[in-house]
This record gives sequence, C-alpha cells and structure tokens, in this order.
Amino acid sequence: MAISTFSSLLRYRKWAKSNWLVASLGLLLIVFSLSFFLDLTSDSVPFVDHNPPIASPSDLVKLKLSSKAKERGAFCLDGSLPGYHFSKGSGSGTKSWLIHLEGGSWCNTIASCSARAMTRLGSSKYFEHEVSFQGVLSSDPSQNPDFFNWNRVKIRYCDGASFSGRPEAEFKNETRLFFRGQLIWEAIIDELLSMGMSNAKQGILTGCSAGGLASLIHCDYFRDHLPKDAFVKCVSDGGFFLNVPDVLGNPTMRSFYRDVVKLQGLDKSLDQKCVARTEPSKCMFPQEFVNNIRTPVFLLNAAYDYWQIQHVLVPASADLDKSWAKCRLNIKECDAEQMKVLHGFRSSLMDAIGKFHQNKAGGMFIDSCYSHSQMLKPVMWHSPTSTRIKNKTIAESVGDWYFNRKPVKLIDRPYPCNPYCYNMNFT
Repeated sequence: MAISTFSSLLRYRKWAKSNWLVASLGLLLIVFSLSFFLDLTSDSVPFVDHNPPIASPSDLVKLKLSSKAKERGAFCLDGSLPGYHFSKGSGSGTKSWLIHLEGGSWCNTIASCSARAMTRLGSSKYFEHEVSFQGVLSSDPSQNPDFFNWNRVKIRYCDGASFSGRPEAEFKNETRLFFRGQLIWEAIIDELLSMGMSNAKQGILTGCSAGGLASLIHCDYFRDHLPKDAFVKCVSDGGFFLNVPDVLGNPTMRSFYRDVVKLQGLDKSLDQKCVARTEPSKCMFPQEFVNNIRTPVFLLNAAYDYWQIQHVLVPASADLDKSWAKCRLNIKECDAEQMKVLHGFRSSLMDAIGKFHQNKAGGMFIDSCYSHSQMLKPVMWHSPTSTRIKNKTIAESVGDWYFNRKPVKLIDRPYPCNPYCYNMNFT
C-alpha cells in the first residue's frame, strides 16, 4: 500500500512538473477570454453611490427546479435541471402574469461554455435558493405601481445562448455540454401554463441583457401560447445589441454572435423571415428582426450602454494601449475625442431603431445614461430619484404603454443632459 501510494505521488509530481504550468495557463486563458462576455451582474443591483433598499423576507422568493424539464430533455449546460422563482399574484392580479428572463451574456466556444458550466449561468447547482424580487418584480406598490400584485416569475439563465440553443448542435460539436436553451424555454412555459397561466387575462414577457434579447426572440411564441383574448406585450431591457465595429474597425460582436449561433445551433430558434434573407448570426441583432415581431414591443435601452461600450465598441482586445481604460470604467473620465466616439455609438442606436420608432403599437424609453439593464434596479425603475425622461420614470412609462394610457416614445437628449441618470462608475 505504501509503495503504491509512493508511486502515485511520484507520478503526480512528474505530471505536475511537465503539465501544471500548461494547464494553469490554459485555465487562465479560458477565464480571461470568458471575462469579456460573461456578466454575472447583469440582473444584480449595480455599483452606484446610492444604497438600494434592503430586501424584506416577503421579497425573497424561493427557487423551484422545473418539474417538466427532465421529461423534455431540458437541461442547463452541465446537465442540471433549470429553474425559476415564482411569486403568486393576488387580488386583481391573479390572472395577470409577468415573466422575466434573466440575463448574463453568452458563451461562444466549448472552452468558454465549459467554464460557464461551473457558474450560476451554466448550472443550477450554483443558483441561489432565494432571490430578492425588486424593480418590475417587486410586490411593493410604491416601487412597482402597475405590476406589484401580478403573478411574477424570474426564469434563471443557464444555457448561454439567450434560451435558444438546440440539442442537435451537441452531436455536431461532439461535446458533453448540453445546448438546450430552447427546450428550457418551452418546458418552463408549459409548466407555468399548467400552474394557471393558461387562464391569463394579461401577460408581459420581459428580460434584461441577454434575457432582453431572448424576450424579443421568444415574444411571439409567448403571445401564441397564452389565451387568444389575453392582452399580451413584451419588454426588452438592455437587449438591443448593435451590429457595429469596434474602435479599431473589427466586427467583434458580429464574429462573437456568429460563433454562438454555430456552436449552439440557434438558426432554427431565430426569426425565420430574417434567417431566410441573411446570414443567421445577423438575426441575433434586434435591428434585423424587431420589425417582424407581431406582438407589441417596448424597448428600454441606455444610449450609452456600458456593457456594449465595454464589450462591443471598446473591447479589451481593441484597447491594448489602455488609452480607453479610464473612459470604459467611468464615462466622466472620457476626453472630448472619446465622447465623439460614444456619441457616434448613440447615433448608431438611433439609426437602428429608426423604423421601429414609426411602429404605432411599439414603445420606447431610450435614456442617455451610462447604464445597462434597468428594470430590476429600484433606483432606476421607480423611486423619487430614479431615471426619468420628461419627468416620467421607467415604471410609469412602461405602465402607460402597456395599459394604453398614452403612447410612449421617449428618447433622451445626448449625454450629459439627464440629471436623473445613475451613471455606473467601475473605478
């Protein structure tokens, strides 16, 4: 026994000398590359100088793993069961449903998806057992005046492809990872329908970041699976990603999306009219398909979206000399030339939503803040000091649009015009 143990230690030491350095460097490269696009805080309270409200026990909502997922073959990247958090409606909201799709970027390679599978964005093993429902998910009418008593659901994101990956891609790419985002979406919607959503009178599909993109991709599916007489609309928060080159002229985001679509087989999940006329990965960009969506859509976006500025416009790969380092972290640190570039990014967003602006059923709230994903953050969604355009909070604007109280097409003036902005400071 001692000889066997000694031999094992010798083999371990030999392996360590020859391979540990390579393995460590490999892991470092995976984590480094993943850090460009893996955003673990997309649905979290941001780093701002204001203290968000502390969650009361009634705001903490328990995790429920899907009961229909296993039979449908719907699994997270690592093969664990997907899940969601459900807060039951009350009073006038018992037949109204608000579904929120969690965000958190994407993975575009086997390596990055494998790394992601060891986090809460790729495995339910790492999900929190309880999460705080705030912003549009809050049960507090002072924080969420129009939807506080609805049935509210947060679907957790663990597939890495905006709830759109398909299992056929697993065999093609010869991986043990599970690309089942589309099946997760379908299984959980079926489960919610069996829990009373099949009798819904009102419904909203929302999502933040990658979940905001998913709310657009799956908007018509959501509409088609609720009763025909139900009043249904969709809201995308921080999900209008732009197909623009980075500051060096490289198509960073387009190339990244191309890899995501190819790896996880998204072409059948994307808008089919778009896929029929162009390369499928372009159909990940909302400007290519938003006008094909039959269901009324509301776009909530920051014109100076910090995630897009840090990953699309000025990714680390385009800032090797660190000339953008301070500006990327804090918009107040940008010099005049850098601000011209950021204003140009805002202009690209205005161009991309130009046709949608003419859509009578659509709504929008485009603020000029250095922000991203605003619906779940009380300091941005609805509070005495929250983000406003024309003295309307985001919550008031979404409510006015959803209930047809008035048309809502709010577009902020360029930065730094809005004194209500919560501009992120990552320094």
